[in-house]
Order: sequence, then C-alpha cells, then structure tokens
Amino acid sequence: MDQKHPFVYILTNKPNGVLYIGVTSNLAYRIWQHRQKLVSGFSKSYNTDRLVWYEFHSKMYDAINREKQIKKWNRAWKIELIESFNAEWNDLYDEITG
Repeated sequence: MDQKHPFVYILTNKPNGVLYIGVTSNLAYRIWQHRQKLVSGFSKSYNTDRLVWYEFHSKMYDAINREKQIKKWNRAWKIELIESFNAEWNDLYDEITG
C-alpha cells in the first residue's frame, strides 16, 4: 500500500474503547509513531495505538474536512463507521504494512 497519500484514521485502546481520530499523509509511519508512543497528547495519554479504521482521500484538503466531520459525530455514529469496516475491531496495522 502506497502510504504517501492522505488518510483519515481511527485508533482505539481496545474494542469499544477510547477513540482517537487523526489525519496523515503517511498512514503506516504515523501509526508506527503512535505505537512507539512518539506522538504526545491525547493518543499517548489514552494509549490509543490500535488502528481500527482508515479511509483514503486523493487530496489532503478532503481528508482534513472528513476528519473534522467525523470528530463532530456522536460516539454511536463513530462506532457504526468502524464496525461497517472492521466488525471485529481488529488491529489493521499489519494489513497496511503488508
């Protein structure tokens, strides 16, 4: 998977746990940073390092708008989004790193 493209992603600490929503142009590297606890702030504090959802965008502008949109959603909608893509809440990091 070519990682040099805009992605919106959701991390969690466990199934149905704390949710972190982010945007990046290099998904595999950014998730690796989260897993290594190199990203200070919310993600590090709540140990959100399980990739459970991601979405590709062709333009960073669109990815940023989508991130903002999802952040405004209520929790139930976010969970529905995750489960429509990844019903078992599996960690998708291995999938994106091949």
